[in-house]
Amino acid sequence: MTDSIRTIPVRVQPPYDVSIGSGLLGRCGDYLAALLGQRKIAVLTDDTVAPLYLDTVTAALEGAGFTVCSHVFPAGEGHKDLSTLAELLEFLASEHLTRTDCVAALGGGVVGDMAGFAAAVYLRGIRYVQLPTTLLAAVDSSVGGKTAVDLTAGKNLAGAFCQPAAVICDTDCLKTLPPDVFADGAAEAVKTGVLSDEGLFALFEDGTLTADPGEVIARCVAYKAGVVERDEKEQGERKLLNLGHTVGHAIEKCSGYAIPHGHAVAAGLAVIARSAEALGWTEEPIAARIAACLAKNGLPTGTDFSAEALAEAALSDKKRAGGDITLVIPRRIGACQLRKVPVADLLPIIRAGLEG
Repeated sequence: MTDSIRTIPVRVQPPYDVSIGSGLLGRCGDYLAALLGQRKIAVLTDDTVAPLYLDTVTAALEGAGFTVCSHVFPAGEGHKDLSTLAELLEFLASEHLTRTDCVAALGGGVVGDMAGFAAAVYLRGIRYVQLPTTLLAAVDSSVGGKTAVDLTAGKNLAGAFCQPAAVICDTDCLKTLPPDVFADGAAEAVKTGVLSDEGLFALFEDGTLTADPGEVIARCVAYKAGVVERDEKEQGERKLLNLGHTVGHAIEKCSGYAIPHGHAVAAGLAVIARSAEALGWTEEPIAARIAACLAKNGLPTGTDFSAEALAEAALSDKKRAGGDITLVIPRRIGACQLRKVPVADLLPIIRAGLEG
């Protein structure tokens, strides 16, 4: 890694770095060998990413002295389930990986979740690294140690906190993303802007995300790293990162996961912003500005699902606690708050956001 590479430290235990820059996949072997030592490494990826980057990563790792094996599984949220997890675990066992070996997650958010969860439970835990190839994974899901699979009842209901040993984000990967996949990551970036500061949010309004994605990724990662350092296991502040996700996860579930995560979160963010404004929970008008920013970045600002369907789906979400559910409410750009509401209030809250 050179001085031109942006490096964001994540100060958890054990600490790790997020490295962001151009051409990093071709150099990942030397970096990981210096960090981990030469050992066996299992690269887990999907059938969308494998034709693009698996050969590059394999050559880089083997060139640095690693013994490499790889496994490719079908792409998409529909395969983020227990059967795929079992497939990954059986592969690791068939390759005789030991506790001194490592898993590499090469891909987007689904790959990162699946590979991270497999690493967390195989032999009660082995090290893993994240090699994110999508904007969504780069700005959000590859950092922070959340790993999970979906259950029939809802999204991410089985999982573990398991921090990676390193995150290596090659910004060149963004050049191969279709526009809708790039936009999917923009949703999590815009969400971070609403959470963190006016200046970051303005970057999404003026087109900087496309012009300088490395800068945007670094700023989003730095914000998330700070939150994770203060609340690794999501007991308080880290729940703020779920802005837009209660309704977003409900949209995903209602669509049978046909609507991708970022698009669902964007719609969920717009809905909760309109709800908060309609209910007098905001400090200033923000709903129209958030919706305009999402639309500028190719994202939806609403959904065709009914308030009733969304409320029913949301009540299976892991953010529910007994008779209450915690919502993340935007007060203004750069300031949000957690608001615990009775589950009986969720339907009219969602309805207000759909009607606004």
